[in-house]
Amino acid sequence: MSVPRREFLVLSGAALFSAELLPSFFRPLGSHDTMYGIIGQMTAVPGQRDALAAILMRGTAAMPGCLSYIIATDPADANALWITEVWDTAASHQASLSLPAVQAAIAAGRPLIAAFGQRIETIPLGGTGLAGSKHTGS
Repeated sequence: MSVPRREFLVLSGAALFSAELLPSFFRPLGSHDTMYGIIGQMTAVPGQRDALAAILMRGTAAMPGCLSYIIATDPADANALWITEVWDTAASHQASLSLPAVQAAIAAGRPLIAAFGQRIETIPLGGTGLAGSKHTGS
């Protein structure tokens, strides 16, 4: 008996992604292993985007539990920044907010912030460049 190619691919895909056959590095992380991520937009006072970015980068050099902290400009908005953070846990992120360097960056940056845009919380699974990830793409 011959199985049509399309049906074979669908059945093979379903078997591959079943919980019993899925390799452990593709399974969802348990709560004890769950990383924490934030992607947020910040709009600077006109003409102050680069100064705000410099403050954010200076104040975040050594944050325990921080796996990635990326400041990026927005090509569609000359005053906007996107901040992408990955932490080993949500608790590490919360604890970072009380670090003296972070408090100083918040105080210095506050007058340069015109608005906060989108803020999205994520559960990072891994990827290229995420050094602390148990599930890297390398």
